[in-house]
Amino acid sequence: MDRLNELLQELGISKVKLAKYLGVSRQMVYNYLILDSLDKWPKEKKVLLLQLLDIKDGNDTTLKSIHVDTEYLMDVEKRLNLAVKASNDSDSLLDLNGLSKEGRTLISDIAFLLKEKLVEDDDEAGESAVRYLYYMLQSMENVAEIKYILGYMAKTNGFISPDEYAFDADKQFIFEGILYSALTLYNNGGASKSKIAETHKRFIQEIEQKNEEKLSRTQQLNTVKIQALRELGYTDINSNNAAEVFEKIAEIQSRKV
Repeated sequence: MDRLNELLQELGISKVKLAKYLGVSRQMVYNYLILDSLDKWPKEKKVLLLQLLDIKDGNDTTLKSIHVDTEYLMDVEKRLNLAVKASNDSDSLLDLNGLSKEGRTLISDIAFLLKEKLVEDDDEAGESAVRYLYYMLQSMENVAEIKYILGYMAKTNGFISPDEYAFDADKQFIFEGILYSALTLYNNGGASKSKIAETHKRFIQEIEQKNEEKLSRTQQLNTVKIQALRELGYTDINSNNAAEVFEKIAEIQSRKV
């Protein structure tokens, strides 16, 4: 089985893609790969793997005899991609038109991992983690630091080179240094709850202030919207009068400048 793990690594087959090919969870793939023999795999999963690798017998001798060259790698990748694509086409409810091949694969892999997370962590904490990730993606365009955080996590977990800077290189460099210092302090026990209580208090106050300002702006906009509808003689905004109402809203707001 050591050779099988080496072979998968040589072929560049990720656990995510192998899990999709076999039709199991990523954790199940890990469980399969720590077994000491392919014979202990479920028969149908063993057959699928042997078909992918184009071998008739998965014993150690056969696996060790496989030489990964360009032709073999491309053949395996072709079989793998065709199988995964067929699975994606039958399972996906997303409209992926307009995306590149790499983009479609990325979306599919993300959806697979999110589904797996929700199924395996069938509790409030697991659902909250996915929901927070959704909020993070929604906020990404307005908060550049979210991209830096994602880059930092990708680097520390070995997915990309530590020298890769996909965004503003200087700002990303500075942010990574600060984040590293903060996490080092946290992991080494240098940031007790009592020591950061005052900082956390300011954190909460700042959020509450932003929420109050947001609520105030929303209330002001609702007031202006109601005034605009009243002046125009409408009761609500619809597709027929939207442009007119928005112009009136802008006019009312300009009066107060």
